[in-house]
Amino acid sequence: MSKGTVVLAYSGGLDTSCILVWLKEQGYDVIAYLANIGQDEDFDAAREKAEKLGAKKVYIEDLRSEFVEEFIWPSVQANAVYEDRYLLGTSVARPCIARRQVRIAQQEEAQYVSHGATGKGNDQIRFELTCYALYPEVKIIAPWRIPQFYNRFCGRKDLMEYAEKHGIPVPVTPKAPWSMDANLMHISYESGILENPKNHPPSDLYQMTKSPEDSPNEPDLLEIEFNKGVPVKVTHVKEGKSKHTSLEIFSYLNEIGAKHGVGRIDIVENRFIGMKSRGIYETPGGTILHHAHLDIETFTMDREVRKIKQSLSINFSELIYNGFWYSPECEFVRHCIQKSQENVEGRVQLSVFKGHVYILGRESPKSLYNEELVSMDVQGDYDPCDASGFIKINAVRLREHNRLQRAAHQKL
Repeated sequence: MSKGTVVLAYSGGLDTSCILVWLKEQGYDVIAYLANIGQDEDFDAAREKAEKLGAKKVYIEDLRSEFVEEFIWPSVQANAVYEDRYLLGTSVARPCIARRQVRIAQQEEAQYVSHGATGKGNDQIRFELTCYALYPEVKIIAPWRIPQFYNRFCGRKDLMEYAEKHGIPVPVTPKAPWSMDANLMHISYESGILENPKNHPPSDLYQMTKSPEDSPNEPDLLEIEFNKGVPVKVTHVKEGKSKHTSLEIFSYLNEIGAKHGVGRIDIVENRFIGMKSRGIYETPGGTILHHAHLDIETFTMDREVRKIKQSLSINFSELIYNGFWYSPECEFVRHCIQKSQENVEGRVQLSVFKGHVYILGRESPKSLYNEELVSMDVQGDYDPCDASGFIKINAVRLREHNRLQRAAHQKL
């Protein structure tokens, strides 16, 4: 007698293959679901493997376009960066993957969903909060939080033995001494030898980008066009070729950024569950867009609006990182950020070269930049005496601050 149907977020790797078989052992009917979000994967082989392991049904869903348009673009509009450096490549992917998992569960009338996220990471939270927000009645099976499972599988050796016993194909190549997660936006690396924050990453770790030392000796010049804060066109200035669809634009920026070693970072970050972790990330296209969007936004957005928007960006980044994409507060912040982007329109020209992005120029029909007003050679409508008022107001404040400091020192 089946305990019910469970939709498993399946990767085709050792962990989720073992979880698939283990769930069947526990009496569940398993539907395997694999999301294509731009990772390098043999999806036909993954389907065949899941079917051989006893999956009742296998879904392989191409989510690349919706991942860019509904998750990456809002992050670009927000200038979303967690703790000043991380562009949130994994964080924005999880709600995209989990949303489709929920839809499949509802379509199949499955009572359960399951995933292979560990009990120490952020992904368990991102998957599960998305599922509960979109399918409140669902029950979640998280094997790496179930004692019966994690006491049985204490490490990779136990998983390998279980796989051999149950006919699960095992990797024939040695496993890298770190874990890796890839999607269209980035590749992340953590665990293993990287857990010692002093250890330098080996040169063969990076899979997405060239080393800046080995990158071309000539820059690539690009022009990126924005409308309402969203990239709508990218043109290679010298070659004259352009990309227009969202997926084409982002993929092309990845290609150019990767070629020049753009977007590598090595950081220690604060996980939502209360520990620090070391992560290494490659985000080539996202890094180019981050620089370009910041530039056109500053060029076209009112100063006071941008101050508020910057604080919303920090809040938005934390909400994404912590798994609250589908929360009412995140929906509200997204709406406010989208409103702020109404006039973020124009073109940015930039150079990509040796691990860096250099802004070269910008133009916009909605620019707030007044060349005549700012010119040192043209008087225009500005009266230099107007600056006296700003100086006087702030001089009073600074003098008073200085007086109070001196008085405090005299008391000591």
